[in-house]
Amino acid sequence: MTTPETVQSAETSHRAGFICFVGRPNAGKSTLTNALVGEKVAITSSKPQTTRRAIRGVVHREASQLIIVDTPGLHRPKTLLGERLNDLVRETLLDVDVIAMCIPADQKVGPGDRFIAQELEELRAGGVRKPLVAVVTKTDLISRARLAEQLIEVDQLLNWDEIVPVSAVKDDQTEILIEVLGKFLPISPQLYPAEISGDQDLDTTIAELVREAALEGVRDELPHSVNVVVEDRETRSGRPELIDLRVSLFVERDSQKGIIIGREGKRLRSIGTLARQEIEKLLEKKVNLDLRVKVAKEWQRDPKALNRFGF
Repeated sequence: MTTPETVQSAETSHRAGFICFVGRPNAGKSTLTNALVGEKVAITSSKPQTTRRAIRGVVHREASQLIIVDTPGLHRPKTLLGERLNDLVRETLLDVDVIAMCIPADQKVGPGDRFIAQELEELRAGGVRKPLVAVVTKTDLISRARLAEQLIEVDQLLNWDEIVPVSAVKDDQTEILIEVLGKFLPISPQLYPAEISGDQDLDTTIAELVREAALEGVRDELPHSVNVVVEDRETRSGRPELIDLRVSLFVERDSQKGIIIGREGKRLRSIGTLARQEIEKLLEKKVNLDLRVKVAKEWQRDPKALNRFGF
């Protein structure tokens, strides 16, 4: 039987707050974010540096609410875009309640991990005291013996508050991770309504789904050069069940434009098909998707272009 006392106790013990997932590119941050939220809030790809914005996913549990901020991979930048993405990560680290560093189990701890660990150490040395949790991702890809070795390596990397091995793909230990992260959050009522799973605006989400489709099967150097902008979105006149979308894919050079379009437009049609399927799931309506490929020369190094694209 619920009494006023039990309700008050539940309210005063509930925890809520912000958790930043940080890690080198392709450490499994976005896949893990989606697994914890229980639906797709961040695009994923095998290509490094897929994530370019701080994406919030909300995890609702009876005792806690975790707002997970999935950030771009922290790395040694080669472009102005890279510098701005690193700045975004560092700003996010200052604003959250808990920092969780993702380290893939199937790769040895390397210079990229040590670079981030040093950043976190400097953060602590500067007086910023936040719980640090190491999340060893992709545990389904290795043996138990290799996992034990990796956990020892990770333990030596930094003075962690907790270390949790997980597999987002197999949903292994994800609930344990939620409990561990939740216990470090401040006592607080829910910060987001129960029906909210993420906070990206619709056009940004659509653009990201198109970019995700564009990353499938392209050359390794191309993903960094692709940016996507929704130019126009409207319901077809007289047909409320149909959405017309005009979307531009920007690359840096004419040669890259040819790669995206493909021979006789085959590659671009494939991108459109993949993206439209995901967008129709999102909107729960039929979509007419008009894709255009444009060149914005060296946009990753151009301050004006980066400002125009929202970076």
